[in-house]
Amino acid sequence: MINMIRLGPAGNPVNYKGESSKVCSYIRAMNLDAYEYQATYGVRVSERIAKGIKEDSSKNDIIVSIHAPYYINLSSPKDDVRERSIERLMQAARAGEWMGAYRIVFHPGFYSGQDKEKALKVCEESISLLLEEIEASEIRDFCFAPETTGRISQVGSLSEIIEICQSFDNFEPTIDFAHIYARRRGAPKEIEDYMNILNLLEDNLDIEHLHCHYTRIEYTDKGEKKHHSLDEKDYGPPLKPILYALIEKGWDYTIICETPHRDLDALKIKEILMDISSGKI
Repeated sequence: MINMIRLGPAGNPVNYKGESSKVCSYIRAMNLDAYEYQATYGVRVSERIAKGIKEDSSKNDIIVSIHAPYYINLSSPKDDVRERSIERLMQAARAGEWMGAYRIVFHPGFYSGQDKEKALKVCEESISLLLEEIEASEIRDFCFAPETTGRISQVGSLSEIIEICQSFDNFEPTIDFAHIYARRRGAPKEIEDYMNILNLLEDNLDIEHLHCHYTRIEYTDKGEKKHHSLDEKDYGPPLKPILYALIEKGWDYTIICETPHRDLDALKIKEILMDISSGKI
């Protein structure tokens, strides 16, 4: 059985010139059905715009997520860095509640010279403080979605993301297939490899709707370097094995396209997905 797979862009479509409060109407007209608001350089969206996104997305059946700022390091050995990171996640959660975001995507942090176990422990201590502040602020509608990260200096391996999500309520994983591919420097590639990832999630978490990111990616020995478009075939990860694995597992998914041609490539992914589903390929 093939469940619901939604597709959409990371940020506003390439050729969209209007206000973000109306972007979901544009996305629906393109025959896409997901949208990830990008607050990656700071949460600057007003309450009016955010609530407009919620209204417009509801009217057009678009599922919305928000990507929190890049300037987050919950694992930092510095108290002030962790405090600012918690505040940025608070801002993202507040904006996410206004816009009806079903996921608040974020990068957990960096090892910052610590061993991996210590960095993860500090990250989880920071999350405990974050959740205390969330409760005190009376933000009620939230789901944090820590993302698999693309650089070996970052907290965010698949196993680390699973452990974080096991440890806290209202946490679900964001599986960025390109980040996993870059972090592992060119793997995985085959359907079985992606099934192993999904099986590991299934064995450790209660997954019903999986939030995913996809782009073609360039990497170095340190991991992620640069995103590339779907047509740039020299870069991985391969798309079709991922889609075959997602269909085989049968959960509901949102796939956010993070290529430079985000909405246009999301449409191409949708076409490939339809061909797979219909048996054409």
